[in-house]
Amino acid sequence: MRTLRLVVPALAVCVALSACGGQGVGGGTPTPTPTGTQPVTSQPTPDPTASPATVTPTVPPGVKTPKPGGPSTPPGVGATTLSGTLQSGVEPGCVLLDGYLLLGGPRDVLMAGARVEVTGRVEPGMMTTCQQGTPFVVTAAHRS
Repeated sequence: MRTLRLVVPALAVCVALSACGGQGVGGGTPTPTPTGTQPVTSQPTPDPTASPATVTPTVPPGVKTPKPGGPSTPPGVGATTLSGTLQSGVEPGCVLLDGYLLLGGPRDVLMAGARVEVTGRVEPGMMTTCQQGTPFVVTAAHRS
């Protein structure tokens, strides 16, 4: 009777182990099957008869638009002028003006609390160490 008590659990363990070992016969992990999704098989073909889209530039809030009788030479293609009072950012060395993170420019002019006018270009895709503001590369700055 005692032998039967030892043999039955040992056989149960052997059966369980052999059943688990048989699941990996494919040699790898099973491929998951998607539920309710269709695979992408091709890219849409553009219509060659369609006219190209027209892009209308927008002016961000706080940006000055050129005035008649302004400077004799324009600030450059894509340049923008901002003016206002500078604020310090949450990180050391970060200076903001109306939601724009000012990068470059004369640091003796671009100090928190100063009222300035800066010229440069917006670079929304640029990576910075500051945790706020849209990057704005300064090409010129002066106190106003």
